[in-house]
Amino acid sequence: MTVHFIGAGPGAADLITLRGRDLIARCPVCLYAGSIVPREMLGWSPPGARLVDTAPLSLDEIEAEFRAADAAGLDVARLHSGDLSIYSAVAEQIRRLEHAGIAYTLTPGVPAFAAASALLGRELTVPGVAQSVVLTRVSGRASAMPPRETLEAFGRTGATLVLHLAIHALSEAVRDLSPLYGADCPVAIVVEATRPAERVIAGTLDDIEARVATEPVERMALILVGRALAAEGFRESALYDPGYQRRFRGRE
Repeated sequence: MTVHFIGAGPGAADLITLRGRDLIARCPVCLYAGSIVPREMLGWSPPGARLVDTAPLSLDEIEAEFRAADAAGLDVARLHSGDLSIYSAVAEQIRRLEHAGIAYTLTPGVPAFAAASALLGRELTVPGVAQSVVLTRVSGRASAMPPRETLEAFGRTGATLVLHLAIHALSEAVRDLSPLYGADCPVAIVVEATRPAERVIAGTLDDIEARVATEPVERMALILVGRALAAEGFRESALYDPGYQRRFRGRE
């Protein structure tokens, strides 16, 4: 028996990986984050599969589902939104599986920041402008931020920032980042990327709060900040320059 953790992607059902979809189709038990994971994905489960919405469950109750499936010899598809590598609460589940001696696998998914970048039609790393992307958040009820991981610290790098779970702290972000990026720095708030209700609120650190006030955002939003979001006149990468010889180009 194996628990298969699967990144279900940012929202649209067809943005799951083929491996993830095939695992769902093979597992007689499916635990899914019902508040976020598209319900269309549940239709890939085999007939008669046990479908469990984990939204109202505690970690102990989720572990009990794993143990019951293990006792019955039934594989589990454990669906999480986005990708498993960040803000997925997978780590504590894995720890419990390891203590129980239950096997598991992880299948990556399309992360929310990638979906946001696609909706914006922008690359988050631009030559000479920004070559790093910082994925971060602010302190919340679920967990506090480590003392050294502050917006000011990340902002001093000039990297493109992607703030998760932070729409409630927009004022704080504007206050901390304006002195570092400048009031005219581009900001994009991407709401429910890849879902039917997807939308973008674009502005600058100077006016983004006023813009959001007219288009309230409650959940499932990313805040992106950085010059790469509206970069123009930047130099082209040498990657495709005719004079740039690389191993696989095969040019004289």
